[in-house]
Amino acid sequence: MYLRPTDLAEALSALKGRQLTILAGGTDFYPACVGRPLPDNVLDISALRGLGGVREDAEGFRIGALATWSDVLAAPLPPVFDGLKLAAREIGGRQIQNAGTLAGNLCNASPAADGIPALLALEAEVELSAHDRARRVPLATFLLGSRRTVRRADELMTAILVPRRVPSARSTFHKLGARRYLVISIVMVAVTLEADADGIVARAAIAVGACSEVAQRLAALEAKVVGRPLTPALSDLPSADDFAVLTPISDIRGSEEYRRDAAITLVRRALAELGHE
Repeated sequence: MYLRPTDLAEALSALKGRQLTILAGGTDFYPACVGRPLPDNVLDISALRGLGGVREDAEGFRIGALATWSDVLAAPLPPVFDGLKLAAREIGGRQIQNAGTLAGNLCNASPAADGIPALLALEAEVELSAHDRARRVPLATFLLGSRRTVRRADELMTAILVPRRVPSARSTFHKLGARRYLVISIVMVAVTLEADADGIVARAAIAVGACSEVAQRLAALEAKVVGRPLTPALSDLPSADDFAVLTPISDIRGSEEYRRDAAITLVRRALAELGHE
């Protein structure tokens, strides 16, 4: 079965009582099906009206379920989104960026998904809609593990919601791979900092990906950073204890010890970079 509705209500009705694989950009789904028939019943949402684009509303910013990485790169967003835009540039090549969606990246829930740390550092929520209800879930609790989320079988992610921040808020993203482009992450970090009028850090969000089954916020380090002057000296604050929450594995791309050391180095670089703002 292959369904391609044009109306959201029709799509949500189709999910009621059926096991359907939801397809948007297809940049993960189709490569897994090369040389064989589609393994699942598919709900193709790419024709749904009203789920595309990035827009600002009273609460903040709404990234539609069909918004692509190219849409985010082209959108006139404030500097707090710079980290997400840097992550967007790391998602495959231009063709993948034109087709792949942020919502699909989250629902795929890969430990190495480049969009997740950047959105965690923005304290994003996801909007999940079913035929008879809708709910908002913080991204930090939406992700349960590798390829696992709290999305129910009858739910469709309809948007990613990012709260508004003060104009001083800034973010960045750093990724380590075996080569510069078109590579799966060994480690990636995203940092968002918000300073007050005196240049003191009032809010900090630091997330590390590809070092645990689910990307992790570093709460202990965030607490150290808050209350400090926004200068490059912030890069002196991270210590190994701040990264204890991470559970990196050893694989063909890097050892556990290498990933831990790289995570500390990338976080220090990100803090130094934002301290120059």
